[in-house]
Formats: sequence, structure tokens, C-alpha cells
Amino acid sequence: MGIFSNILAKLGFGEGDKQASAEAAPTPQPAPGAAAPAGPTAISTVDVMARMESLAAANPEKLNWKVSIVDLLKLLGLDSSLAARKELAGELGCPPEKMGDSAQMNMWLHKAVLQKLAANGGNIPADLL
Repeated sequence: MGIFSNILAKLGFGEGDKQASAEAAPTPQPAPGAAAPAGPTAISTVDVMARMESLAAANPEKLNWKVSIVDLLKLLGLDSSLAARKELAGELGCPPEKMGDSAQMNMWLHKAVLQKLAANGGNIPADLL
């Protein structure tokens, strides 16, 4: 499992899907030889802001997760080392010219993580994107 998958898991992405599928009634099976109809897959919305603010309120450190990828990772209890951030940047497709400068990489990475969270159903305010 990659670092971004860990971020998703820590924020509860997919929990609603698991709960909904566990509560769903069994679906009727199609007749032998018939193709099963493909149903739409809904993306459940995760209130990223509320979860992060709740974690921040409970954390004794004052972490500025809204602008710092290091603080965001710390708040989620994940490895925030340079090596871990470089691995995450590689996962998310950080441009090579930014990988050589940790400050540029960190700024790119923070924005990319928030954009990916939004793309996966997280409600991220426009001012953070």
C-alpha cells in the first residue's frame, strides 16, 4: 500500500463504501450466460476539513496542516521524513525539477495531496486548492 493510500485510509475514505456494501441487501444473480448490469459507483464524500480540524484540536502540537505537508502527515500519524515525502511525491507524479528542491517539492506535494483528496470525494475548500 502506498503512502497516499495510507492518507486516504487515515481520513476514512472508503469507510462509507464498506459500510454501505455491508448493509446492502444481496443482489439477485443474473441468469446463467446473461451479463450482469453494471451499476454506477458513487463516491462517498469525506469531510476532510472536519476530520483534520478534529485531529488538530486533539493534538498538543500546533500543526499548520493547511499549508505544510509535513504538518499534514504528522497530524495523520504518518512518516513525514524527507524520504517519505520524496516517495509520496514520486507516487503523485511530482515534476523532476521540483524533486531536487525540498521546499518546492513540499509546496507542490501539499497542493497535489489536497487535489487528490478532492478528486477522491474529499470536500476541500477552494482556497486550499
